[in-house]
Amino acid sequence: MYAIVRCGGRQEKVAVDDVLTVDKVAGEVGSTVTLPAVLVVDGDNVVSAPGDVAKYTVTAEILGATKGPKINIMHYRNKTGYKRRMGHRQPYTQVKVTGIKAGK
Repeated sequence: MYAIVRCGGRQEKVAVDDVLTVDKVAGEVGSTVTLPAVLVVDGDNVVSAPGDVAKYTVTAEILGATKGPKINIMHYRNKTGYKRRMGHRQPYTQVKVTGIKAGK
């Protein structure tokens, strides 16, 4: 059984015990978050209707915070002596999927 979940403007394919990196999520290490499902596949059964997918819950446990790779940004204006260097590292959260369950 696996599900396609929406997290941080992207969609990820997840199964139980998968560890994935998502955009920063508020919460403490060890707390549980619920990810909204877009599609659920259980063997030959594919559930994609919004009313039916809403019955499924995908729960995940927060493992910790990480950062993405450093991106260097250079600003330069010709003939003026203007140079500026900036950097950016995007904050991410690692989560482990603990369950995909069908509701009522």
